[in-house]
Amino acid sequence: MSLYENETQDKILSRMLARVPAKFDKREGSIIYDSTAPASVEFQNAYISIDAAIDETFADTASRENLKRRCAERGLKPKPASYAIVTGSFKPTTIDLPIGTRFSHEDFNYAITKRLGNGLYYLQCETLGSEPNGVTGQLIPIDYIDGLQSAQITEVSILGEDEEETETLRARYFASMQAEAFGGNELDYKNKILSIQGVGGVKLYRASQWNGGGTVKVVIIDSNYGVPTFTLVDQVQTEIDPVINQGEGVGIAPIGHFVSVIGAYNTVINLETVLTYDEGYTWSSCKAKVEAVVDEYFSELNKKWADFSQITVRLAQLESRILSVEGIIDIKSTKINGKEENLAVDKDSLVSRGTINGQ
Repeated sequence: MSLYENETQDKILSRMLARVPAKFDKREGSIIYDSTAPASVEFQNAYISIDAAIDETFADTASRENLKRRCAERGLKPKPASYAIVTGSFKPTTIDLPIGTRFSHEDFNYAITKRLGNGLYYLQCETLGSEPNGVTGQLIPIDYIDGLQSAQITEVSILGEDEEETETLRARYFASMQAEAFGGNELDYKNKILSIQGVGGVKLYRASQWNGGGTVKVVIIDSNYGVPTFTLVDQVQTEIDPVINQGEGVGIAPIGHFVSVIGAYNTVINLETVLTYDEGYTWSSCKAKVEAVVDEYFSELNKKWADFSQITVRLAQLESRILSVEGIIDIKSTKINGKEENLAVDKDSLVSRGTINGQ
């Protein structure tokens, strides 16, 4: 509710005219009326501007630019967009490609950034953001390369990210008020790990839950809320606590902290259910839409992975979403991985759709 939303032109004009003695003509069209009406419009506009200024003052209602200024007071800034890193496979494997050699794949260009081994290279997409994520396939050299037989993107090793969304930044601002990040405490770890490109969520386990005194277990997911690649896990390990210097404080982790970074994994969820179809519908005509609503539900669960002690797949949610599919009028005997009960997966696990059998 706006502070001055009731300060309308009509109310302001009414108050102005009320202050004029009754002996004067105040009817519409009179000199007094015609001189005060335009002023009342300007006063209304002033109140609107004051309301807008108040909204921009507070973080819960500020627009993006003023929210960024609020965040700067807390040492926060939006996470910038980043470039996707892919792994390329080249033949013959003996070919030596210089750093910076450029290739294209459909709408995107890539440049080699690092040699990994015989015929394997990292390439960085030249387009910022998430749009190139998931792109694999043939690479075409932008300039002729003598002896090159084939070039393929085999994996998106580190996902490109768009600039942090306004509401995500706003939530991070308020979260920063709840606890102070300091010297390797939980919030400090989480903030620093989540700032690494490609990381979408993190869970931490202290020494008593892991390998004893001085050890810290870090489990991550990627920025698409999926299982991270080995490349991403290795990069986070190197930035936090390099294996070769583990515990020595060479990375972000404080000296004396032995950090092990591990990727979350998927638990495949197979579903069986008995469906009643509306006239003219069958499983074959409904299957794709059922798979879509199940995928949407699993995606919502995976996005909240870091907030849950463990993900629980619930029968009621599955049945409700499947019933929303056009052509399905009833559902019963739903089983998750063979059992008619909710399924709580391991604390380090995401969920993915396996088979769906809709009789």
